[in-house]
Amino acid sequence: MEPDTRGRYTHGHERSVLASHGTRTAANSAAYLLPHLRPGLDVLDIGCGPGTITLDLAALVAPGRVIGLDNVETPLIAARAEAVARGDARTEFRIGDALNLPFDDASFDVVHAHQVLQHLTDPVKALQEMIRVCRPGGWIAARDADYAAMNWYPELPELERWRQTYRAVARSNGAEPDAGRRLRAWGRAAGLTEPRVTASTWLYADPESCRWWGNSQADRCAGETFSRQAMEQGLRPADIDGIVHAWRQWGSDPDAWFCLVHGELLAQRPA
Repeated sequence: MEPDTRGRYTHGHERSVLASHGTRTAANSAAYLLPHLRPGLDVLDIGCGPGTITLDLAALVAPGRVIGLDNVETPLIAARAEAVARGDARTEFRIGDALNLPFDDASFDVVHAHQVLQHLTDPVKALQEMIRVCRPGGWIAARDADYAAMNWYPELPELERWRQTYRAVARSNGAEPDAGRRLRAWGRAAGLTEPRVTASTWLYADPESCRWWGNSQADRCAGETFSRQAMEQGLRPADIDGIVHAWRQWGSDPDAWFCLVHGELLAQRPA
């Protein structure tokens, strides 16, 4: 029998993944939401990972209550350590399921999820849960990448193999890697009649950021989580080594350029 992988988190929680996620901030990952924040709002951050976005949001809404939620303990350890480093003793980090949020109806003014819906087996249900725990007049916010829309130069064939492998792995896990373009449809299916849909990018186009992104992706592809799942899709160790080498080669190329496209959904729960 083939292993049941549906619901498995495609990235895993290896050190290289947490280090990459730890570079995310409210400014570079939730700018579309920031104009709607003010002191005193209560915020739920779903899929908070190492907590850097969560803690940025907490600083903006203090003294409001802020909870970061993830479905395993490993990233929450990093998040709590980050909170201590910032001197934040208010923000809470808890384990919970995005498809069955452990909160009463109308508990938060803002319910936020960054790069979460793309990993879920039922993103519409997750949005319905986000709506449920949001107060009337509050905000539901989600941002997700779109792997098919990512583009780069030089166009190394091994990087295209990485993309196709990742998309196959994600779909075998019951996830949708091209989530950004689906946010409007998912929002409407969840009952949001007039979601605001925007797009934004992360761009790596200078020597320092390209070197970091290339090495970060190489480390992730060399890790046990990606390697195991890639081999389940038929890749050999030599194929994975080629992808890892290509990422490092790309990152050191003086002409390197990489653009990640994200969809953004913002909706206010009717009062």
